[in-house]
Amino acid sequence: MDVKDLFLKYVTFDTQSDESSKTCPSTVGQRIFADYLAEQLKAIGMEDVSVDRNGYVTATLPGNCGKSNIPVIGFIAHLDTSPEMSGKNVNPRIVVYDGEDIILNKRRNIVLSSGIFPELNDYLGQEIIVTDGNTLLGADDKAGIAAIVSAMKYLTDHAEIRHGKVRVAFTPDEEIGRGADRFDVGHFGCDWAYTVDGGAVGDLEYENFNAAIARITFKGRNVHPGYAHKKMINAIHLSAEVIRRIPYKMRPENTRGREGFYHVISVRGSVEEAGLTLLIREHDSEKFELKKSMLKSLSEDVASKAGTTFVCEIKDQYYNMREIVAPQKAILHIAKKAMRSVGIRPAVKPVRGGTDGARLSYMGLPCPNLFSGGLNFHGRYEFLPVRSLEKSRETIIGIIAQMYRSRRLVCPSKNQSYSK
Repeated sequence: MDVKDLFLKYVTFDTQSDESSKTCPSTVGQRIFADYLAEQLKAIGMEDVSVDRNGYVTATLPGNCGKSNIPVIGFIAHLDTSPEMSGKNVNPRIVVYDGEDIILNKRRNIVLSSGIFPELNDYLGQEIIVTDGNTLLGADDKAGIAAIVSAMKYLTDHAEIRHGKVRVAFTPDEEIGRGADRFDVGHFGCDWAYTVDGGAVGDLEYENFNAAIARITFKGRNVHPGYAHKKMINAIHLSAEVIRRIPYKMRPENTRGREGFYHVISVRGSVEEAGLTLLIREHDSEKFELKKSMLKSLSEDVASKAGTTFVCEIKDQYYNMREIVAPQKAILHIAKKAMRSVGIRPAVKPVRGGTDGARLSYMGLPCPNLFSGGLNFHGRYEFLPVRSLEKSRETIIGIIAQMYRSRRLVCPSKNQSYSK
């Protein structure tokens, strides 16, 4: 079962999630894809395959080594694609990158260029899968799903590879922050897991942003503009003043590494009432709390000077998984060893975002993030090197094989020792 062919099939499913929806999954396409994957998992020999009423797919690869003292591990990827750009009628194309600009859409003059995306140069001479410029590609996270399914098929076909019990799960609505909302950690029954939702080949991530969403609303006063002197309060201007006062260095386009930011994602309203929505991101927990406090103080100052009222609602979304995962050294050691076994140098770095694994770690399932191979997620310039996708699959197989070979492992969720 070729992992590239699986991926090319999966991107034909329109699974874009919808934040305005009250259902789970938030879109019908995700349920259609979930049902398709369940049938595929059954066909390759997986057991206990199910799709629950919320669209969560789970399945089991039974152990074949006769040992009961090997921790049960899981692999998780998400069904949905980002609502930031259409995932309907994805038309992927495979090209061998030769260093020249790749014309994605000649009519619209959409070009994938190393001048803007220098990471392309890491894949000279390789096959890469690109879009036609009209949609995103969907490697986030259909590449992760393809790698997991292909790895499971390989292991069912190669009984000589000894392994313990393995669980897989495909979750809905990760892109709108709901992927872990209805995930049943107890039913999943794993000692730890890995999300396969990262980027470039070799990435191993167990540190992510602390995240919150802020919604600020200002009350205005509307009168005829010809007679507005000392009377009008324009709530739109107050929203704009908040944006103006966000420090330049705290905007996402001016940050990197572990630097946090404020990200304005929408502005809404009229003279009478207006507001904005922002994302707050920070790796350090103390700085995270300070950023929330600063935003409230800034909003209060803007409203006070205008002589009006405001509401600032801030909701935490997820937290830095490092606190949970970092002490569990076996989880990371196994992943690094598996990568090296397939010729990959592990690249441990912080996630400038979040994954289902961040929330799942705080729900009792330590869950670092593995690469799936894709780059430039959420837009028309997304691309997926085929070799990187293949290495993602090999890494999953390697982790499962390493679990059997390891002489001593500590199960973090049960705090028990396991010996070969």
